[in-house]
Amino acid sequence: MPATLGVGTLRAMDSRPRSSLLDPREVLRWVFLGRLTLLAAIVIGAIVGSAGTSDGSAVLVATVTLGIALVFTAGSWFWLQRGARAPRRRFLAAQVVVDVVAVTIVVHLTGGPTSDFAPVYILVIAEAALLLPLPGGVFAGVLSSLLFGVDAILVQQGDVDGALALQIALFTAVAVAIGILGDRLRRTGLRLGAVESALEQLRLDTSVILDTLATGVLTVDDRGYLMYLNPAGARLLGVEEGAWQGGQAVMARLDVIAPGFGGVLRRSVEEGVPERRFKTHVERDGRRFTLGVSTTVMDRGLEGPHSATALFQDITDQEALTLLTRRADRLGAVAELSASLAHEIKNPLASIRSAVEQLGRGVREPGDREVLERLVLNESDRLSRLLSEFLDFSGLRMTRQEPVDFGQLVGRVADVVRQHPDARDRGVEVTCERPEGRAVLPGDEDLLHRAVFNLVLNAVQFSGDAGRVEIELRRVPGREVPGPPDASSAWRLRVRDSGPGISPDDAQRIFDPFFTTRHGGNGLGLAVVHRAVEAHEGAVLVGDAPSGGAEFTLFLPAEDRE
Repeated sequence: MPATLGVGTLRAMDSRPRSSLLDPREVLRWVFLGRLTLLAAIVIGAIVGSAGTSDGSAVLVATVTLGIALVFTAGSWFWLQRGARAPRRRFLAAQVVVDVVAVTIVVHLTGGPTSDFAPVYILVIAEAALLLPLPGGVFAGVLSSLLFGVDAILVQQGDVDGALALQIALFTAVAVAIGILGDRLRRTGLRLGAVESALEQLRLDTSVILDTLATGVLTVDDRGYLMYLNPAGARLLGVEEGAWQGGQAVMARLDVIAPGFGGVLRRSVEEGVPERRFKTHVERDGRRFTLGVSTTVMDRGLEGPHSATALFQDITDQEALTLLTRRADRLGAVAELSASLAHEIKNPLASIRSAVEQLGRGVREPGDREVLERLVLNESDRLSRLLSEFLDFSGLRMTRQEPVDFGQLVGRVADVVRQHPDARDRGVEVTCERPEGRAVLPGDEDLLHRAVFNLVLNAVQFSGDAGRVEIELRRVPGREVPGPPDASSAWRLRVRDSGPGISPDDAQRIFDPFFTTRHGGNGLGLAVVHRAVEAHEGAVLVGDAPSGGAEFTLFLPAEDRE
């Protein structure tokens, strides 16, 4: 498999003669062969016919004609072989004239108007129509009719009757008809030649691009047989160039080299669904590399088998950079969270300190002392609750992973929220639409329950009196997920409320700890949702609902096999 194609190679390939529907050289080769065969047959026939007679004029004329045709044909053949350019019109016209004269001699020797070889004129007319434009076919027809008529009337001393006139008219009509058809055929051949040249150039350009591309390209047919692998793909897979030839079954070998690679291609071929992103690993040169893979499917319908193409590249450095970025983001988040927590702790501490200072100075009024003591207790309880909730939030992680029926979990959360005072006392309607059957995903059931409960309860609290909260759970293909997960499909949970919605500025901070726009809220509910979804390698988005209010959308990777 060539790695690259240079400019010189392209020019050399582009300078090759291109086949077309009407190549004059090919037509002339058949004309040469037919001419000599016909004349040789006439000479043999003349020799056989003159056996036992003293008249050898027919044999002499046939032999001389064959000799002249042989010399002319040989010269034409060598000129055609040596010439790099296409034959010129004068050369082609000379071939037509020679053939018309040769056929006339044959017709003369075999009976003139009654000769069985008169229809051979039609072949010569067809030859002229193929080699020359439309006037050439007409010219051959007129010349054939003229020579045939002169030979029949003047040389053979025949009568001008209906049969002779019909033959001459037939030659003329056939000349016009074949000339028109030949001209159209020639034009079609030129168009096809131009299209073929354009396709060949496109193939060369595509080959150069694919061969010099740094991204691996691998194509398999519907049976899993290799159709194409570019040099970059062979290098990324650690395969020697040329080791994998077209027509080999490569699915199992791909799974050995890069676990899951063959399965992704097989699923794309069988289901006809492309894979947006897939990560796998290869061992090469004693190192472990990460490959990012995406597939596309080409379905040709009834015209042929469909195929799947995988595009893959080395994302090891990108993964390392992403890991460093996430680490920096976590450190930044820790610093921001620490500042928010310090701010939340500072307020109750300031109140407690002020009350203690006043108590230390000795408050004489019993009522004032009772107020100060109650303030110390209340602020201490508030500080204790804040620290407890923060410890719960900071310790939030997935402790176990097992198949969870997410649909049943969402239904239970909806039932619990309907009985919550914030929903029951304010007349908030909570509807839940989920698929029939099991909706399985791998995860921590307690953590997922906590995330969904916080999300739905938040929607209830912002929906207003007699509001409405809509819950919708559906399965979607992985390509519809705007970010993670890296799975073939995901469960999408939408929660919409009838509240005032979320401003763009607040949407940027809605999942930050201690950020809240609700009076009395601690700002940890949606932060818990985000933390839980992130632990399950999912994604959560926020936006405006179509009918007003806010819309939260959760994407969680589905179980591959249910």
